[in-house]
Amino acid sequence: MQRDFAIGHGTGNDFVILPDDTWDPTPSTVRALCDRRTGIGGDGILRVVRLDGEWFMDYRNADGSLAEMCGNGARVFARYLLESGLEERTSGEFLTRAGQVAYRVLPDGAIAVTMSAPVIGTHVIVRVGDREWAGDAVFAPNPHAVVEVSDLADAGDLLGAPGIPPDVFPEGANIEFVRVDAPGRVSMRVFERGVGETMSCGTGAVAVAAAHAAEYGIALCDGVLVEVPGGLLTVRALGAESVALEGPAVLVAHGQLAADWIDANP
Repeated sequence: MQRDFAIGHGTGNDFVILPDDTWDPTPSTVRALCDRRTGIGGDGILRVVRLDGEWFMDYRNADGSLAEMCGNGARVFARYLLESGLEERTSGEFLTRAGQVAYRVLPDGAIAVTMSAPVIGTHVIVRVGDREWAGDAVFAPNPHAVVEVSDLADAGDLLGAPGIPPDVFPEGANIEFVRVDAPGRVSMRVFERGVGETMSCGTGAVAVAAAHAAEYGIALCDGVLVEVPGGLLTVRALGAESVALEGPAVLVAHGQLAADWIDANP
């Protein structure tokens, strides 16, 4: 049978949205869906699931693996709930594997999602080719390795995953390369586990903002601007236990997957 889908993105981090929660695609089907040549194309998929009377964002990486949370995906998920009429409130909550997430539509139309505050862990070494940098392990709650560089081009082409310590990241990590533009404003590139280099990473922006604020003595409650290749995100602390990730969330298209394609990609 045919299956409905939508496409959305948050600062260039793009997702295939699957609104029919009776369809639980296999990892191989997820990989086929996210293929940019023979599928729809995306950095991951967002299944819209109704669970015990609440909405649940079932996020899968492009390689079919599960992820605890996706900050850009959460904003796109909220946008889909609103524009599809599944939610009428401009603020509300939904569930993720990392727990409950609150969303709020901002006056300019952007969406803010509230997540648990990241935890900065041990120092780590990140390697690309014959270069290496000291950085921080940050859990937001996805695992991240955040390193500061003088030039974002220092990270190279990022066609492969940078080297990270497996004892700190037994399940892999997202790696953010960060250039400090001014106190409270940074630019970053990111290699996402299970995906590759992407235009943006929401939990990565949160991890980067937290590490930057701690390193430079900045009050995160005042907000840190994080520029990614796909646009601009704002991260601000909401007390000691939560942060808000603010940025655009756009629905691009709606369509139907052909039954023959689904049958050919089990």
